[in-house]
Amino acid sequence: MLGRVLRIVGIGFLGIVAIVLLALGGVYLNAQRLLGQRPDNPVAEFTVQATPEQVERGRYLVTAIPGCISCHASNPSAVPPVLDGNQMQEIAAFGEFYAPNLTPGGRLKDYTDGELERAIREGVGRDGRALAIMPSENFRKMPDADIAAIVAYLRSQPNVEKVTPPLRPNLLGYVLIGTGMAAPSVQPPVSNVTAPPREVSAAYGDYLSQIGDCRACHGPQLDGKDRPTGAPPGPSLRVVKGWTEAEFINTLRSGVDPTGHLVDPSVMPWPQFGRATDDDLKALYAYVTTLP
Repeated sequence: MLGRVLRIVGIGFLGIVAIVLLALGGVYLNAQRLLGQRPDNPVAEFTVQATPEQVERGRYLVTAIPGCISCHASNPSAVPPVLDGNQMQEIAAFGEFYAPNLTPGGRLKDYTDGELERAIREGVGRDGRALAIMPSENFRKMPDADIAAIVAYLRSQPNVEKVTPPLRPNLLGYVLIGTGMAAPSVQPPVSNVTAPPREVSAAYGDYLSQIGDCRACHGPQLDGKDRPTGAPPGPSLRVVKGWTEAEFINTLRSGVDPTGHLVDPSVMPWPQFGRATDDDLKALYAYVTTLP
């Protein structure tokens, strides 16, 4: 009797193992499919003149809005930081993920302006494949002028001849990709994009919060809840409704909030936000204080 029970338990255990292995195999194959997808996104006619004004605007967008330097710069605190490629330590639990070298000494030299525009806005690389980690859902809302400015600035950087390793997810990384929780964010083609006027307004503050990727940490509603997989969780930004405009700006300039709490720059990149102009920080404050 005992032997029969053990055989039944053993068969059941093997069945569960087989189901788990089949499920993992399906997830792995789906992850490979997502990473290897070639979306039908054409390269748009997009030419950048690289005027001094464009380069300066691009420098500001890249260095004062943390989305670019927090991933691509090995030393985000440098002045100015260089987007020379960087291992993304905040997601090291999921494998080895490197943001590529975006200086003229890296793969940038092979891209046309149109291919760069597509990579930024649509998440599609020069070879036509989906980029594994690129928050194009944020940058696709950038107006043409700001995209051109970023391209101009990227090409103005010093040459850094540095090759970043390819993507190496571990088992957990493949699970996240294969289940869609961290899949490549390919966006449909866009053109002639406009943004709210650059002024102190909640509308422009909302735009800055999107290209600054605030929702990656603070949640889709900026309430600290239902945060997507990825960076460390951030608190609800509704706490700012209890701060004055001056206190909000001082927090992003000094890293000390109105209660005296020291903000960890490795979790909240306040040194980068602190490079923003007063008007842009006022616009962010105007937007955050409209949250319900």
